[in-house]
Amino acid sequence: MSKFFSEKYSNLEAYTPGEQPKDMKYIKLNTNESPFPPSASVVEAAREEAKRLMLYSDPECTLLVDKAAELFGIEKNEILFTNGSDEILNFAFMAFCDENHPIVFPDITYGFYPVFAELNHIPYEQIPVKEDFSIDYRDYIGINKNVVIANPNAPTSLAMPLWQIEEIVSSNPDNIVIIDEAYVDFGAESALPLVKKYDNLIVTQTFSKSRSLAGARLGFGISNKELIADMNTIKYSTNPYNVNRMTMSAGYSALCDNDYYMNNCQEIIKNREYTVERLKALGFDVLESKANFVFAKSDKISGEELYLKLKEKGVLIRHFTKERIKEYNRITIGTMEQMEIFIKTTEEILKERAK
Repeated sequence: MSKFFSEKYSNLEAYTPGEQPKDMKYIKLNTNESPFPPSASVVEAAREEAKRLMLYSDPECTLLVDKAAELFGIEKNEILFTNGSDEILNFAFMAFCDENHPIVFPDITYGFYPVFAELNHIPYEQIPVKEDFSIDYRDYIGINKNVVIANPNAPTSLAMPLWQIEEIVSSNPDNIVIIDEAYVDFGAESALPLVKKYDNLIVTQTFSKSRSLAGARLGFGISNKELIADMNTIKYSTNPYNVNRMTMSAGYSALCDNDYYMNNCQEIIKNREYTVERLKALGFDVLESKANFVFAKSDKISGEELYLKLKEKGVLIRHFTKERIKEYNRITIGTMEQMEIFIKTTEEILKERAK
């Protein structure tokens, strides 16, 4: 770092995004993107809006808010759109957490949570997941601190039932509970029905996974109007035009084409079931997934070696070095063709290693 870098960030460990190598063409199963392209109307909407890029975007995202309110059955002042769901998460950390209002989250979860906490100088605690990597909801009952939980969790792919989420929310009435639902459309129960029941709940979602817009950067938070107003204060104090014109238009069209994307989710679920079955046949341990990825390990090869061998052969998956999960790999679910290539290549690697 330079001598000018602020001392307050000197110990900050930045989030590490999934690799995006350019040295060859890969079967890309490492960053949980959708394998399906945006619908034709989304592409056309973005193209048309590009003609107006000399103008600022609508800071209130009016058309997008109107459509989302209709689709999700909420009031227009109960949703806030952001530059990816990472931004709404950061807004929530900034708005509701400080030295007197710390936050807790699982020790194995989305890697941005500790970064947001460190960045904003928020005290935090990481609560160990159970031996099977599931989150024990009882660890969060009446904890008297703010809470953020990814459901389904990443990278484990496991989901909590809605009743457990409600137990956490209801038992912490004086603290904020954030439920990060980036992967909810792949088989988990959404906490959105609880938003009107509890005034301390924020549910965040993204267009990156189930709606094929990872490159557009669009996310949102749904909560009661008071919490949304608080986070809007943060937004208008940092970047009022946080959603660009092309993304806003693409997002609106994606919501209009909701059936197309939900059908794609069903295809991914079918491909996930196929992949799990094939991996288990190869002797892998695979956690029960409710996401668009699986978390798996084999006693025939280390997690790191499998990751490196697959990469050599043009298949990218995600490997983590954290001690408890270093033998596992996270494998994004792609098209059936992509998953067949992944399985075939994995079989080849295991055969080569057994010689």
